[in-house]
Amino acid sequence: MALYKLEDFDPNYKEVFGGEDIKEMSLYTQGGDKIGSVHDALVDHEGRFRYLVIDTGPIFLGKKVLLPIGLSRLDYGQKRVYVDGLNKEQVENLPEYDENMTVDYEYEEKVRGAYRAPEAKNVAYNKDTYNYQNDASLYDLNDRDHSNIKLYEERLVTSKSRIKTGEVSVGKHIETETARVSVPVEKERVVIERTTPTGEATVVDPDKVNFGEGEVARVELYEEQAEINKEAYVREEVKVTKVVEQDTIEAKETIRREELDIDTQGDLRVNDTNPGTNKRV
Repeated sequence: MALYKLEDFDPNYKEVFGGEDIKEMSLYTQGGDKIGSVHDALVDHEGRFRYLVIDTGPIFLGKKVLLPIGLSRLDYGQKRVYVDGLNKEQVENLPEYDENMTVDYEYEEKVRGAYRAPEAKNVAYNKDTYNYQNDASLYDLNDRDHSNIKLYEERLVTSKSRIKTGEVSVGKHIETETARVSVPVEKERVVIERTTPTGEATVVDPDKVNFGEGEVARVELYEEQAEINKEAYVREEVKVTKVVEQDTIEAKETIRREELDIDTQGDLRVNDTNPGTNKRV
């Protein structure tokens, strides 16, 4: 069966313990002697506690060993873990735990062999059919020292997704119109003035008169023509950008929370170590 370190299985494992860290607890005997501290915890694929990783400290030269969870009693108020019957011989016989190792069936059997009662040491177990309930005394959390009730509550979890709400397309089209422009031009024309002398006619000597035929004068005529061309220029500039506007959406939903009901009969004293969190009793 695959086992996982507590933080690898659930990075938010502290929330299960009301914000407390089981790794910060010290290990004591029932007589009140400190014999180490909790270095880590191992859980199975369903999140059930199977072992506490115990750092034995200077007493055993810092050797780390596994303690089946059923042999411990957790005291959250004092941040302590109590273990009954763990002796020097057991620690010496336990295989050392390395956090980089893989805990397989053979390794667990060596651990269980150090903790099993004498009458159970000669029982043959099958690797393929073994179940932790075969060693209920080592792993059972439902005895009087491990009353563990989980109270659940719902919380609103928000997330955001980006959806397309529309689009704006900016394009160009061509419009035509007829433009008119006035250009003044000049044209030349010939003006021929013919006059008849008035009064007494002047007599001309026939020998001096040059009678002839053909062209006697040439006058060239010019006029201006309007030359009209088209040229393009920037009439307007358009910039297209996007801006992000912030808005707050209010959502309301009904959530549920379990609260613990304690019903006592008789003259009993109940010590609720952390009534504010309603996480455990």
